[in-house]
Amino acid sequence: MEKERRRTPRYPFTASAEVVPDSARSGIPAQVTELSLYGCFLEMVDPLEEGAKAKIKIYAEGRFFEARATVVSSRPNQGMGVSFQNVYPHYRTVLRVWLLEAAHTKFGKRG
Repeated sequence: MEKERRRTPRYPFTASAEVVPDSARSGIPAQVTELSLYGCFLEMVDPLEEGAKAKIKIYAEGRFFEARATVVSSRPNQGMGVSFQNVYPHYRTVLRVWLLEAAHTKFGKRG
């Protein structure tokens, strides 16, 4: 079994997303199902190949996140895991808010 390589925990997270491959001008719709400080998993029917580069846009709870990303795992007809690259400080703040909310939900610390 392959050893877990994640640097930080990932949390269940639901959000709409758009994947804009470097080789394309238009985006591909996707759904975020897991989120961490350094990446996410995107459900999509036709995921990009491992190593592909893209811009990822995520929309949730009235907030917006955008980052360059590299595909680190790809599962045909399921989705892909991406690693965020060079996240701007504003978007890093949005990401941290989402992760804090996801952690509170996961561990039942509401309110």
